[in-house]
Amino acid sequence: MTWNWQQKKWPAFTYEREALAQDETRFLHEAGIVHGAVKHLTGENKTRLTIDLISTEAVTTSEIEGAMLNRDSVQSSLRRNFGLETDNRKIPAAEQGIAAMMTNLYRHYDSPLSKKQLFAWHEMLAQGRKDLKCIGAYRAGADPMQVVSGPIGKPQVHFEAPPAKTMTAEMNRFLTWFNHTSPHGPQPLPALTRAGIAHLHFVSVHPFEDGNGRIGRALSEKALSQCLGQPTLIALSHTICRSRTAYYKALEANNKHLEITEWLVYFAQTVLDAQRYTQRLIDFLIEKTKLYDRLRGQLNPRQEKVLARMFREGLEGFTGGLSADNYLKITDTSRATATRDLQDLVEKGVLRKTGELKHTRYWLSMLNESSER
Repeated sequence: MTWNWQQKKWPAFTYEREALAQDETRFLHEAGIVHGAVKHLTGENKTRLTIDLISTEAVTTSEIEGAMLNRDSVQSSLRRNFGLETDNRKIPAAEQGIAAMMTNLYRHYDSPLSKKQLFAWHEMLAQGRKDLKCIGAYRAGADPMQVVSGPIGKPQVHFEAPPAKTMTAEMNRFLTWFNHTSPHGPQPLPALTRAGIAHLHFVSVHPFEDGNGRIGRALSEKALSQCLGQPTLIALSHTICRSRTAYYKALEANNKHLEITEWLVYFAQTVLDAQRYTQRLIDFLIEKTKLYDRLRGQLNPRQEKVLARMFREGLEGFTGGLSADNYLKITDTSRATATRDLQDLVEKGVLRKTGELKHTRYWLSMLNESSER
């Protein structure tokens, strides 16, 4: 098997520019709409939105790699990083690490990419890890770095990265390319094209012992942010996570050659889908803020606890809808009290009721009916 990095002209990727032209224009147009929506928020509401969006990305970029993190802990860590009031909970190392990396990405999106920044990201992601030999440094050793699946006796190799001894040279070349193709560099590239190439190039080199996928997606967001001149806050990892199989298939289909139009078209569509989701999420969070403002002082602690639990599910809503039994488990109250609380929330226009008797379910009124399916 011959991989892309073994090609004579590596890493001179080729692609059909016209295949991406409309998507590049659409991305810039939609970015303006998203930015306009965010501009209507001020102070605490804007901060709350920022924390919600960053935490969604932090949790889902980890989930893509099979790491299931606690969203509340990630949010608490992010609030501390942003100097905001939060609880005094003890935050696990993994949640601290991804929150630190995402905070750094948000604050320093416009800085040139450097080995120092990449090493710092890797150290953040590796917090608490005892199984890694190289933390905050490129991988070392003579063993090949392979992406495999299947049984131990008969593994299927999906990709093999360049040998560790070439990492410094490979990454110096990558860093130079990334900075030269920035909006203010000598060879600027359009946003989607640059972000897509950056991701594929980086994961093909696979410079770290672990964390390459998370850092690769962060680099795509950095590239998009630089082209927009502001943090994107785009739900890229969330969108990829919902279709992980397609994501890995697209990477595998484009790791053996240097013509990558197919990959760039896939990646562009993924970014546009993420952008649309982000706009919907912003609208959702704005409506959430308005709702809490309208109901200030009108909810009891049980109702507040349940609503907070439902809102954590975001646009997808509470899976299967909220039942009276769910309410009982969350609040540890009586059935009669739960019935009164739920009816009150329906009358206040917070929840919609569907079904009857044991099939009765409750949904956030701001969510459309597709969330019920």
